[in-house]
Amino acid sequence: MSSPGGRVRVLLVDDHHLFRSGLRAELGDQFEIVGEADDVDTAVAEIGRTRPDVVVLDVHLPGGGGQLVIETSLRRHPDIRFLALSVSDAPADVIQVIRAGARGYVTKTVSPDDLATAIRTVHGGDAVFSPRLAGFVLDAFGGTMVDVKDPELDQLTTREREVLRHIARGFTYKEVALRLHLSVKTVETHVSSVLRKLQLSNRHELQRWAADRRMV
Repeated sequence: MSSPGGRVRVLLVDDHHLFRSGLRAELGDQFEIVGEADDVDTAVAEIGRTRPDVVVLDVHLPGGGGQLVIETSLRRHPDIRFLALSVSDAPADVIQVIRAGARGYVTKTVSPDDLATAIRTVHGGDAVFSPRLAGFVLDAFGGTMVDVKDPELDQLTTREREVLRHIARGFTYKEVALRLHLSVKTVETHVSSVLRKLQLSNRHELQRWAADRRMV
């Protein structure tokens, strides 16, 4: 359970000491880091000893990998949440740990702020994936994981998402305006807002961003 101060208790599992140190430095102000581990056996033991809220772990670990840590620990402590953090974005790795019971998977290119958001999302009971992974995760699980969270998409309002989908499908501003019963100026305003929030430069990047998320 969370610490008395309300901070989420996190265990870090990665076989690279310098990477764990970096995570501790980045996350220590926002979360209670209760421990670290660098292989499967140590991770399982530390989970049992510290009973963290969230375990942030790499997929590839000495002694059997992150999948084994998750499967072993969930049998004993079913309330603990697992967030995979890996350099790999291979579909097989992602699907393997999700099937084992992880609630999320982000790559090591994630920003510190987005990682903190992912930890809180997983702790809250929702699933979260790096944006480019969400599409094939949904495909692999037959669209059943309806609570998948995309931190970037969550920034957008309902109307901005509607405009985004139409623009991504190739409609002109005028056509979008007619379909959504808006003025062309309002459509332009929404597109500008979407580009700013997603830190994209033009319509081409916007279409590619939407296609990566199966929105087209």
